[in-house]
Amino acid sequence: MNIQAPLRREQSSRPLEGRVSLITGSSSGIGLGIACALAATGSVVMLNGLGKPEEIGETQSTIASEFGVKVRYSPADMPKAAPIANMIAMTLDTFGRLDVLVNNAGIQHVAPLEQFPVEKLDVNLSSAFHTTRAVLPSMRKNKFGRIINIASAHGLVASPFKSAYVAANHGIVGLTKIIALETADANITCNAICPGYVYTPLVEAQIDGQAKSHGIQREQVIRDVLLAQQPNKRFATVEELGALSVFLASDAAASITGTALPVDGGWTAH
Repeated sequence: MNIQAPLRREQSSRPLEGRVSLITGSSSGIGLGIACALAATGSVVMLNGLGKPEEIGETQSTIASEFGVKVRYSPADMPKAAPIANMIAMTLDTFGRLDVLVNNAGIQHVAPLEQFPVEKLDVNLSSAFHTTRAVLPSMRKNKFGRIINIASAHGLVASPFKSAYVAANHGIVGLTKIIALETADANITCNAICPGYVYTPLVEAQIDGQAKSHGIQREQVIRDVLLAQQPNKRFATVEELGALSVFLASDAAASITGTALPVDGGWTAH
């Protein structure tokens, strides 16, 4: 028996060559970083998210030219089942398969529980449910699948005034475990990545806003407000999340399933 055979794809500098990946919420920020990381290792990429058509077109062209992979885009509205099903069907029609699903789309809203908008309650969790439900038949048919749910440290711990976000992310962690159990014998894995604060343009804007509203320096906002719960006092990067996603999508992670992996600088170690 050739015991090296399962590792052949991993020995390549592009271990995801020939794979097809769909990343929701990938027109910017964390999702775009993960999409670039997957493309860099050879995966075809289906983008999804909000943005101006010309900017999204430029993003597609940049990824395709830089990494030499095919890139497509779907504007599917994430909380809704029908557009999501159409997006999955479009991916399968275009590429013939879908190997890696990264559920990244989501929103965050801050408000006291009694004032929280009801319509914001299920956006994050519903998106992951609908995409996974739609893609599983194809993954079972191909006898391969990697589902990566981008949750949050708030899927493991709670903070006040974030009722929908915390509830949804706890739900995503639970959904991750259920999917892992139901697909364990089908060469499909499902894991959740649970980041703390990740440095993105949205976080940069949040730093400036907090500094102005509280009349303090940006360094104090970062240390004492945003990163108060993170012992390492640094933001995670989209590149770090991209690298972890590539690993979870690879053959090397075939026995890792049903986990919630904190990328939070020690936040949830308290």
